[in-house]
Amino acid sequence: MKNTPSRRSFLQAGALGVAAAATGCSAQHTTPMPSFKFCLNMSTIREAKLDIEQQIDIAAQAGYSAIEPWMAPLHEYKEKGGNLSDLKKKLEDKGLTVESAIGFAQWIIDDPKERANQLEALKRDMDVLQQIGGTRIAAPPSGAQKSESIPLDDVAERYHAALEVGRQSGVLPLLEVWGFSTNLYKASQVMYVAAAANHPDACLLLDIYHLWKGGSGFESLSLLNADALPVMHVNDYPSNIPLAELSDKDRVMPGDGDAPLAKIVPMLRKINPSMTLSLELFNPDVWKMPPLEAAKLGLRKLKAMAQL
Repeated sequence: MKNTPSRRSFLQAGALGVAAAATGCSAQHTTPMPSFKFCLNMSTIREAKLDIEQQIDIAAQAGYSAIEPWMAPLHEYKEKGGNLSDLKKKLEDKGLTVESAIGFAQWIIDDPKERANQLEALKRDMDVLQQIGGTRIAAPPSGAQKSESIPLDDVAERYHAALEVGRQSGVLPLLEVWGFSTNLYKASQVMYVAAAANHPDACLLLDIYHLWKGGSGFESLSLLNADALPVMHVNDYPSNIPLAELSDKDRVMPGDGDAPLAKIVPMLRKINPSMTLSLELFNPDVWKMPPLEAAKLGLRKLKAMAQL
């Protein structure tokens, strides 16, 4: 998390740099173009009730290069006497990185005393992640998804505090949009909060489903750069369900719904051609599948999407 003058800039100052091969350079010296990193969010196989070691095995066997675990299984592993350094080695041996993680520390809530307690919970999550090589964690509006609307400048101050915890821990809190929430349900809101936080580490976690559910659309993706959006939650959705009725269970595999993926993918590639695309589903039909089969199908869908 280097503090450089351009870090976390949200508006692109100019066109993204394009690597050009030197004139007359032989093919053997051509640098391969970077490609998306494919990541398995463990919600996709959640109902298999696997422990974290089994989840890692599934991701590796399916062919992913990264995982996005949920914090509960990680804490459970530690509480049962598991050694986090052993888990880190297992990940390394399997060729997997931990690109993000899903936690629900309520950093955003109004009550100052409880908010301080929740920042401590966030720190505990970050400490566990750091020990297994993780560098990012989702920071959704947990605890405020059904509350009254909180002024965005207040949210920005609270996100700044979460970022400071992250700086101390070495783990970035990714400001996550939740399309169903009272607070932070639109891309414009998380962009404002990230900018108003006035912190060099501010960054976002967006999600195809949530951008549709919250009414954001996808045009605002063009305002972001690689530092602002290191990870994207990927899925698809049916457009024939009214937004008020659309829920997490309606998420489907990329390409199986109506999201304008042929428009979204080039935008993501322009932001960062090596961005992490993390498959996050809560689909009951996918949960009925054997977890390895579901994970393999998801990777095929991600790879097909990446060709758009």
